[in-house]
Amino acid sequence: MAVPESQVHGLVVSHDVMIPMRDGIRPATDIYRPADTEGNPLEGEFPVILGRTSYDKSNPVIWVDPVANAFVPRGYVVLLQDLRGRGRSEGTGDYFHTANQKEGMDGYDTVEWAAAQDWCSGRVGMVGASHGGIVQNMASLYRPPHLSALWVDVAPTNAFRWEVRQGGAMALHMYGALYLHGYDSQEIADDPIAVGRIERGAEKLREEIWKQPFNPGDTPISAVPNLEKVLMHYYRDGCYNDWWKQESLDHAQHYDRMADIPAVYSSGWYDPFAAETSEQFTHMAEKNQAPQRLILGPWNHVSMRGKGSSFIGEIEFGDSAKWGDSVLNRERFRWFDFWLKDVDTGVTSDDPVRIFTMGGGSGDFDTAGRLDHGGQWRYEEQWPLQRTVGTAYYLSNGGGLSTSLSENSRLPTSWIHDPDNPVPSISGNVTGFYEWITLPDDLDAAYVPQRARMRSLIPDGPLHQKEREHTVVPAHRDPETPKLLSEREDVCVFQTEPLEIDVEVTGSMTVNLWVSSDVTDTDFTAKLLDVYPPSTDYPEGFHLPLGDSIRRARFRDGYDSEKLMEPGKIYAVQIELPPVSNLFKKGHRIRLDIASSNFPRFDVNPNTGEPIGKQTRTEIANNTLYTDAEYSSPVSYTHLTLPTNREV
Repeated sequence: MAVPESQVHGLVVSHDVMIPMRDGIRPATDIYRPADTEGNPLEGEFPVILGRTSYDKSNPVIWVDPVANAFVPRGYVVLLQDLRGRGRSEGTGDYFHTANQKEGMDGYDTVEWAAAQDWCSGRVGMVGASHGGIVQNMASLYRPPHLSALWVDVAPTNAFRWEVRQGGAMALHMYGALYLHGYDSQEIADDPIAVGRIERGAEKLREEIWKQPFNPGDTPISAVPNLEKVLMHYYRDGCYNDWWKQESLDHAQHYDRMADIPAVYSSGWYDPFAAETSEQFTHMAEKNQAPQRLILGPWNHVSMRGKGSSFIGEIEFGDSAKWGDSVLNRERFRWFDFWLKDVDTGVTSDDPVRIFTMGGGSGDFDTAGRLDHGGQWRYEEQWPLQRTVGTAYYLSNGGGLSTSLSENSRLPTSWIHDPDNPVPSISGNVTGFYEWITLPDDLDAAYVPQRARMRSLIPDGPLHQKEREHTVVPAHRDPETPKLLSEREDVCVFQTEPLEIDVEVTGSMTVNLWVSSDVTDTDFTAKLLDVYPPSTDYPEGFHLPLGDSIRRARFRDGYDSEKLMEPGKIYAVQIELPPVSNLFKKGHRIRLDIASSNFPRFDVNPNTGEPIGKQTRTEIANNTLYTDAEYSSPVSYTHLTLPTNREV
């Protein structure tokens, strides 16, 4: 959205303004103000855009260029602030990743401080992604009177549910994320030995993740005691206890407290937090009078921003999928210009939901080897879509998956789960799971940006489900082990016949299993895939993952308590899959993979039934899936429930 040349301003910045919080701690804040041609601050009042971060307020890629340099020339004041205990702020020792009890109060105090300045019009909006989205929600809980609009991007709202303890297992990307927060922590800024320990651990992350159980003092994270405390909670607190109930970790339980102000919630189908983003929108749209918006695109945790991309992983979605900062800011300008400046941008006429339905492409491969899966944007009036139908796809012995019950499904399906040879994660919905490239001895690390050294241990985008060079596998594994996941004996594949018509699936999904084991605790995993017909490049068909999840058996009845299994007894287990919108084209297959591990996406169950995170050994489990009513329930066969769109 262009601005008339007469309204384009210069910029002047005041670095490290120390803004006092109610307890006296002062976060460091950079204030960017509109300026005249001589670099002097313009007189007058302007709305404020506030970004609060644990990732360095002066970062040009994340904050300065896409926020300060974009908004200030349009007539905004931008405040970029390091969280307490981070960057150049005061409060050393008061930072615990996202378990920061004063987060909401700090957000309130910063908003109200800004609103009281003579250069502020009295309206403050907030932007930020991931942790920068969490702090928006936390500020909203405390309802600062001058907080006027939000754009919350890829933000978890319940750390227990999707961020850290998905299905009762630990999502190990948060172990990787703690290295990011440890490396530049204030606590070790003057301790090169501690910094080096974090750095060496990050460089050897694919080795460190095998060194389980994680014990206090043993991991490189122990170089930063505050973060080691967090790690031990992440790793060992399998029940939803008082620690997880902190409002900074689970503000979803406090939605009713959040301010009734206009807000946008954005995420991607391959972001770990698509479920939370969409659920927050649904709750807030029902509660609030102010307009709420939801945007879900074909992105991972970061690809909506930055330079943007029309592809992630090995999948091409088309030009319309590419946003990046240019498109994102065009949309953010429309949003904030209306709510903070009273400019009629038409945002109130938009339908509240905008989603990208993946699929429908040519199926060809481009010169880079990416599959043209395609897709298109569309607007909707609500989420979840009212016109979808929960359609049951029944699993049958022999690998069938059908909307009709099989008459030949009499034998159970069994497999061996060996914790020392887990099913590898080819790709997945992860964030911050970076192994750092080791620099040559003659290259000074000071001249190499930290993030330039990072590559995701699990590629955070869809890949064909076949092992490749970077796949994490045990060092002792037999090299003749099949490379295609569907060929592993511990992966049970259930798929439809080639579809006779197109089938659109849009929404969240559940997998209902009847299972048993010969051990007292084990895991059950599920992965949904769109399987392309065989081709010259992929004679087995391209296996496109859409979403995966897990359930630890001891938490089959919920997370308030643990209930070990009785060996041989049959139990019902439900696995919740994140939402997706995908068009399965005619000739494709809908596939569901069931296994008992997905490593290092999730930690591996040792199968011993010992206390979570304190195992002393491992056991091999013989796990069984029952697909027949004789073993299950009079009203519930083993099945996958998909939200199919009736209008396709």
